[in-house]
Amino acid sequence: MIAGIELGGTKTVVAYGDPDGRVAAEWRFPTTDPHETLARAVAWLAEKGCPEAIGIASFGPLGISPDRPGYGQLLATPKPGWSGFSLTEALATAFPRARLSIDTDVNAAALAEARLGAGLGVENLAYITIGTGIGAGILNKGRPLHGATHPEFGHLKIPRAPGDAFRGICPFHRDCLEGMASGPAILARWGHAAAELPAEHPAWELEAWYLAHGILALLAVASPARILIGGGVSQADGFHAMTAQHLSQIAGGYFPAIDAPDFIAPPALGQQAGIHGALLLAGS
Repeated sequence: MIAGIELGGTKTVVAYGDPDGRVAAEWRFPTTDPHETLARAVAWLAEKGCPEAIGIASFGPLGISPDRPGYGQLLATPKPGWSGFSLTEALATAFPRARLSIDTDVNAAALAEARLGAGLGVENLAYITIGTGIGAGILNKGRPLHGATHPEFGHLKIPRAPGDAFRGICPFHRDCLEGMASGPAILARWGHAAAELPAEHPAWELEAWYLAHGILALLAVASPARILIGGGVSQADGFHAMTAQHLSQIAGGYFPAIDAPDFIAPPALGQQAGIHGALLLAGS
């Protein structure tokens, strides 16, 4: 059996399963500080036995290039206490015989959706999540896109909506996409969490406007054939269609991919995408 660990900003999921991404048993618990969180994950896995391989799907920014400094570590994350913490070192100490694979939670989710979900058969795919932060996993020819590090879609600098004076909340870039349109940005802007806002609230048109501008930049650079939008904020009624409409308006007829009826779609695996992806990483 192989194991997967999905580290999110608010929750952690650990599971045993198989190389095809199927989950045999899992446990979910709140993400706290790194030492407590990894200790709980290791203890649960150790009760089941020693895994042959462990796939790690983590929030970022994350060192995923073995030939660069910081491999296996959380980098300059705004999550207190996590910057510089080595996930691979903690797991290699606990399970010295296990093979470790690591990538971002959104890259892992994109991989899972491409092999098991709404992106089945699509080799060039982007998976966007909107929640505590905004991130995108990008697949090129079926493989997660890597370079010096991983894609940082949420930190794109995008135009401001006309008349929008909101300062933005990103501690690094202030008014990047994440700073203007993440779940915490919605709360700071409107005084209510996204889940508390009715479908007719003006927040949703503004949210779709910002996301469409981010997707336009993604189209110009990575040229995905399909974009899946998940995360808690995306659950609002009609959000995917609203985003597609804004994208069509600003694309100017230049990008033929957006004419496909399923170019922007919700994910099929929901909250399970990350842990399925972690198991696929372990099996790769």
